[in-house]
Amino acid sequence: MSAKAISEQTGKEFLYKHICTTATVQNRFRYANVTAETDWQRLVQDHPWLLTEKLVVKPDQLIKRRGKLGLVGVNLDLNGVKEWLKPRLMKETTVGKAKGILKNFLIEPFVPHKQEEEFYMCIYATREGDYMLFHHEGGVDVGDVDSKALKLLVGVDEKISPDAVKSELLKHAPADKKEMLSSFLVGLFNLYEDLYFTYLEINPLVVTKDGVYVLDMAAKIDATADYLCKAKWGDVEFPPPFGREAYPEEAYIADLDAKSGASLKLTLLNPRGRIWTMVAGGGASVVYSDTICDLGGVNELANYGEYSGAPSEQQTYDYAKTILSLMTREKHLDGKVLIIGGSIANFTNVAATFKGIVRAIKDYQDPLKEHEVTIFVRRGGPNYQEGLRVMGEVGKTTGIPIHVFGTETHMTAIVGMALGQRPIDTQPRAAAHTANFLLNSSANTTTPASSRSASFSEANSGAEVSPSQKKQAGLAPAKSTLFSKLTKTIVWGMQTRAVQGMLDFDYVCSREEPSVAAMVYPFTGDHKQKFYWGHKEILLPVYKNMSDAMKKHPEVDVLINFASLRSAYDSTLETMQYPQIHTIAIIAEGIPEALTRKIIKTADEKGVTIIGPATVGGIKPGCFKIGNTGGMLDNILASRLYRPGSVAYVSRSGGMSNELNNIISRTTDGVYEGVAIGGDRYPGSVFMDHVLRYQDTPGVKMIVVLGEIGGTEEYKICNSIIEGRITKPVVCWCIGTCATLFSSEVQFGHAGACANQESETAVAKNKALEEAGAFVPRSFDKLGDVIKSVYDNLVAKGVIVPAKELPPPTVPMDYSWARELGLIRKPASFMTSICDERGQELIYAGMPITEVFKSEIGLGGTLGLLWFQRRLPRYACQFIEMCLMVTADHGPAVSGAHNTIVCARAGKDLISSLTSGLLTIGDRFGGALDAAAKQFSKAFDSGMLPMEFVNKMKKDGKLIMGIGHRVKSINNPDMRVQILKDFVKQHFPATQVLDYALEVEKITTSKKPNLILNVDGFIGVAFVDLLRNCGGFTRDEADEFVEIGALNGIFVLGRSMGFIGHYLDQKRLKQGLYRHPWDDISYVLPEHMTM
Repeated sequence: MSAKAISEQTGKEFLYKHICTTATVQNRFRYANVTAETDWQRLVQDHPWLLTEKLVVKPDQLIKRRGKLGLVGVNLDLNGVKEWLKPRLMKETTVGKAKGILKNFLIEPFVPHKQEEEFYMCIYATREGDYMLFHHEGGVDVGDVDSKALKLLVGVDEKISPDAVKSELLKHAPADKKEMLSSFLVGLFNLYEDLYFTYLEINPLVVTKDGVYVLDMAAKIDATADYLCKAKWGDVEFPPPFGREAYPEEAYIADLDAKSGASLKLTLLNPRGRIWTMVAGGGASVVYSDTICDLGGVNELANYGEYSGAPSEQQTYDYAKTILSLMTREKHLDGKVLIIGGSIANFTNVAATFKGIVRAIKDYQDPLKEHEVTIFVRRGGPNYQEGLRVMGEVGKTTGIPIHVFGTETHMTAIVGMALGQRPIDTQPRAAAHTANFLLNSSANTTTPASSRSASFSEANSGAEVSPSQKKQAGLAPAKSTLFSKLTKTIVWGMQTRAVQGMLDFDYVCSREEPSVAAMVYPFTGDHKQKFYWGHKEILLPVYKNMSDAMKKHPEVDVLINFASLRSAYDSTLETMQYPQIHTIAIIAEGIPEALTRKIIKTADEKGVTIIGPATVGGIKPGCFKIGNTGGMLDNILASRLYRPGSVAYVSRSGGMSNELNNIISRTTDGVYEGVAIGGDRYPGSVFMDHVLRYQDTPGVKMIVVLGEIGGTEEYKICNSIIEGRITKPVVCWCIGTCATLFSSEVQFGHAGACANQESETAVAKNKALEEAGAFVPRSFDKLGDVIKSVYDNLVAKGVIVPAKELPPPTVPMDYSWARELGLIRKPASFMTSICDERGQELIYAGMPITEVFKSEIGLGGTLGLLWFQRRLPRYACQFIEMCLMVTADHGPAVSGAHNTIVCARAGKDLISSLTSGLLTIGDRFGGALDAAAKQFSKAFDSGMLPMEFVNKMKKDGKLIMGIGHRVKSINNPDMRVQILKDFVKQHFPATQVLDYALEVEKITTSKKPNLILNVDGFIGVAFVDLLRNCGGFTRDEADEFVEIGALNGIFVLGRSMGFIGHYLDQKRLKQGLYRHPWDDISYVLPEHMTM
């Protein structure tokens, strides 16, 4: 949603902070907020004027006409305010159809004034600009301001002037107040623009000799402009409409939505209701709510919500578990139903999102059975068959009644089943699978012959010419055609999946060449990107700059803009600088309305058609498709979108446009063209732009329009039918009929789906369309029936002559998608058993990262998970950390540190210097841990006495690893070893190998005092004891870890800390290039070389 209402207090705070005017604005920041928890003593301390002035008190909960309802207390002292609040605060009241609790009040200074000092003003946004309304008589009895007030339209990108305000708005204002009013109104309009308001009303606005007083204010701001206005707005709280509580679960889902690229919405209507929905898609969610209300379920409808935009499995799980938690809190006498519905997805992997829902159902299976919940599922789209199979399986394994349906079932049929007004279809679903459409039985790699290039009712009239080619040939482009078989496009954004989908569509439509000429992506250099054209691999250029792409591809006349909501505006304006572009599709949702209007204005000036924003795009079967429109190839082939039919449609919703593809393909000869104009309040092109194109296109024989609550565009269709401009049959249905039945305002999934007046309701528009002569079904449920009836009539009249259906050409399936569908298997290149980063949360050896921190296992415990796949006992974790600490460094003279220092002083980077030091680790330096562990454990296990072991090693001429030190001795012990020995003896359950090594040490030190058990040897033998005796490993597992070199890892990890320290130390000391001194080198060259 974009336009969101803010509280009066927030609106006034914005005004007082940011307005720039010469008029004196009185009572700035003089307001106090009162709730049931208010500490009056503290309130008076913060606002001492409460004790000294007369006051006004009123609820601040988005209630209109508070004065008329007796909800404003005026001219009261503080005690009077308290008395006035007693019968109202936390009490239920009815406003219109809405019942709610009065819980938030605003206290302000009372402003004594005369009636003639009250004025009315309002600013509101429209497609063409912002209207400013002013009436010289304000107050509670202002009446119908739309007919009374003077209006001034400030066009998009135009500036307001004081002179225009005076001449247009202040004609009837008192002469002595015109200057002050003019300055204030100009300042207010500039504030409105700068802070991205969409609506701002002040009534009354009081102007006295002392200045301007803003008494009552109502406002909405464009919430999508948060990234532009955060510094000025701060953290804005958007209160719910009066009559609807703000639930923490709604806030939780709103927070998930804000953190996700997907769309997640939840509004609780009646938490005690028995009908719950979990619907995919903004348009589909409205259709399901409409159908529930049409079938009499309005009083039992518990929620409105939607998820769309390819949410991840974890996001879907979080969304689903929230709904399941809410619906299993209170029992219902008749049990409950959950409708998991949706239209046919364009790009969302249905199976992936259903995995999240299935997880939630499994987690809540007991409460769901206890509350007698029955679940009805209907979905289509990429991999939907697997999603439905998984959903059906969970019903069988949990015992929860789950009824599953696919695209063969009308989208809303499950609502009638869920409400007991339609028999539940028990026929097994056809075993259709994505793969059935796509596996190619032929090895032919050439582009297949066209199956049909004209619609069923239109003969092929020769080669098509793209609009840009017509321009080049000096011909005026035909306005009825946006796309042809020769259309070429540039795609903005690295959307490889969408581009591959377009190329597959081109191939199956028998195009000679791919429709995508190039891609533009500013974040990489110019390069080539590999794609498939049928069986063949091709390269498409990717440019860093739009200008380079346009120069090298003059044949391109369409841009598909996948830029994010933050960069879509700039990239679209840049594109419109190039006259070769005649159509731009803007996919991004959430572009601020003010920026969208600027795009529309520029496009109108340059004659460019804009599709979107907030759209999936459009499709012209047999010719061209925008991005992900039409879904994957299985849906394109099932809906016969590879060749043109006779029916053209226009819709707001992208998901519902794909549902229309399905409905039209099942009831007629198919789609000629379809466009989803987008769900924003101000789409770049409107219904009439496309309906008139269809009217003027010979191949289109009937038109389908899927309108929506909000706006008045559908009335233009009515007028055109009445005036005879539209003569072709129009089937039209406006979704959102349920809105008039709700007691409080509900903002649906699309930003534009909100009625600001009676004429904008879906009910009013459907009635007007029917009266004008359009074919209007009783509900969306009957839309397919009406389309079929109109089509059959046209066939009977001979207007449409069905042609013979030819089999479509085939396209080979992508390897990745075939694997996703489980059609093929391939051995993995890698295997891992220690870490999994694929889900919402990183997992170490089965333990989620949050649990790693909650358990406080430390670095030693983490190392235990990643190295040994075990949750080690606390003493073992501590021992590992102690080993890392004692091996961290041993001065700059040892070989590893020396190498690191030399590298650092040679100007090498940290990684290179560290690697240089690590490469010196081996049997002679630091690598004795493994060797010592192997030698001592083997000798101990063989039953050899310590003396026998020493003698054998001497006889074999081998060193005993872990014995000996250059500096330390029996008389100068290594404190590192002593610290570790004390800990091991105190905490380890057994130390047989260590004890054996200490006996060996007694023998070796008796011969030479520095032949001690050094730190490497101690850690090696102690680790053997740890692995064998901690209870986490079998003997074979313990020996395997020693054998594969795990213990040397302790030294490598620990000493890396020291090496990095030496690197940083040398850089900090700014040491120059190291050169070894001559006097420390013994030159021993042969004599003949020195002569």
